[in-house]
Amino acid sequence: MIEIIKVLTIMIPFFQLTQIPIGPLNIQAWGTLVALGLLLGTWVSAKRAKTQGFEPKLIWDFAFWTFLAAFLGARIFHVLFYDFGHYLANPLDAINPALPGFSVIGGFIGASITVIYLIRKHKLPFYKFADAAIFGLPFGLMIGRLGCFVIHDHPGIPCLSNPLCVLYPDGIARHDHGLYLAMLGAITAVIFYIFGRKQRPDGFFLSLYLIIYSFSRFFLDFYRAIDARYLYLTPTQWLLLPAFFLGVYIFYNTIKLSTKK
Repeated sequence: MIEIIKVLTIMIPFFQLTQIPIGPLNIQAWGTLVALGLLLGTWVSAKRAKTQGFEPKLIWDFAFWTFLAAFLGARIFHVLFYDFGHYLANPLDAINPALPGFSVIGGFIGASITVIYLIRKHKLPFYKFADAAIFGLPFGLMIGRLGCFVIHDHPGIPCLSNPLCVLYPDGIARHDHGLYLAMLGAITAVIFYIFGRKQRPDGFFLSLYLIIYSFSRFFLDFYRAIDARYLYLTPTQWLLLPAFFLGVYIFYNTIKLSTKK
């Protein structure tokens, strides 16, 4: 069976880029791509904010606290729900930022709480500003998730004939979660760009992102090879279920209110 997999899936050869040499320096590929993704996403959101009548500086001011909260949320969620036994036995590992172990969904929670607080603190129109703030997110994830792909930190289950399979060094072709999520970011970015050319009702892009990401990521998580699972679902999948219905609810109300105007 393994031989059949090897024959049918010579699609993407395995490569690994952990460091990028720049002169005498070697910089971390994953961290660099994540940082570039954060910068691109913030820049796109700032440009969008300007078109919606907001001062772009607001986005950049929010960015520091939002990214810090996302970093902390990603770590806390991973510690609590993905490898709690390890961190219980090695508590110092939980606060060591050099060690791997960050959950994007935890980052979303931390960032969301912070953005909600800042929007209310500055008394901004919630849905309108949230749309501008989230507009750059898929652009940023498109680049940031390439960082996961080039180091292959999310190997998937074996696959047969998918042209996006990666042939790993053990000779088995596998789905690569980092690649799929980078592609999801790119596809969502294109959708946002197309819909963003015309004015949309407040809450449109927030709800659209919740729907697209939650629906897609829920099914993509079934392709992950190594992951904590509770009643057959990953911790991320359990949170994606209410996120999806929240997106549908916001979208329904957004369309409903816009038709009444």
